[in-house]
Amino acid sequence: MITRDPDAFFAQARTLAADFGPATARAAFLVAPDGFARAEQSAGDNRYMAQAADFDPGRASAQHRELQRSLSAVLPTICFAGDPDTPDALFPNNVFATGRPDAAREPGGAPRYLVGRMRHPVRQREAGRADIRAFFGRVLGYREVDLSLQGHPCELTGALVVDRARGLGFAGLSERCDEAGARLMHEALGLRATLLFELAPGEYHTNVVLAVLAGRAALVSPAGFAAPALASAIAGFYAPHGMILSAAEHAAFVANSIALSADRVWMSAAAGRALAGPTRAGLAAAGFALETVELDAIEAGGGSLRCCVGEIY
Repeated sequence: MITRDPDAFFAQARTLAADFGPATARAAFLVAPDGFARAEQSAGDNRYMAQAADFDPGRASAQHRELQRSLSAVLPTICFAGDPDTPDALFPNNVFATGRPDAAREPGGAPRYLVGRMRHPVRQREAGRADIRAFFGRVLGYREVDLSLQGHPCELTGALVVDRARGLGFAGLSERCDEAGARLMHEALGLRATLLFELAPGEYHTNVVLAVLAGRAALVSPAGFAAPALASAIAGFYAPHGMILSAAEHAAFVANSIALSADRVWMSAAAGRALAGPTRAGLAAAGFALETVELDAIEAGGGSLRCCVGEIY
């Protein structure tokens, strides 16, 4: 099902077992920040992006390498070369995503990779990366689902936060994901249920305001939702491990975090420093150790740690 009705969505979601597939990825991929600079097209609807003078490509590159080293201690993490013609390419989870069929219905089903339809031309170039497509298609043998040529924006796991354990999607609608685009992603990933909702004015991606961690916890920022009560409903669904974030935590990209294993959650060092006591305690109670990496130079680009990480399922 795909719906705008929270009551219908949660009624369905509560009936679902955590047997859709693995709750966390088996590998990760990054794209290096080669040519990292302010992309004016993207800045038009990304209020988090810094001014051009605040970009430090050298520092961003060093921090990105440290991110790869840190993640590699937990799971295989590969990094593709960047391209100066695509200055936003270090945020690849908007453009490429992977998935597997519902394991309860199709055990051992063939995996697929998705190519998203980006809103801005500067980012649409990323979808043409022959090397990344060849890696998923020819090296891993994943089936391709190419959404990049249709007309509806659907910026993949930037716009759609996925609970991989239950097969649930949370699709925040904005200029970077319309309702038709959300439906395409829902169908391409074979999700059991997806909730559609409006993001607050000025928000551009769901993964800045919501993180679902290994299918058992959630970080939710009400300020990012057009209807803040929905944030509370999502947190309630993941109770006792649904955590409501403060405005300060929201601004520091706390919700732009990711669980790449069952026992650790990753966020930027700035996000880690902004964690309020209840959030920190809530993560510990959910069984997560906290891992952080300094990413202030990368955050100048308007995204944070989760935006940098593509997941391979």
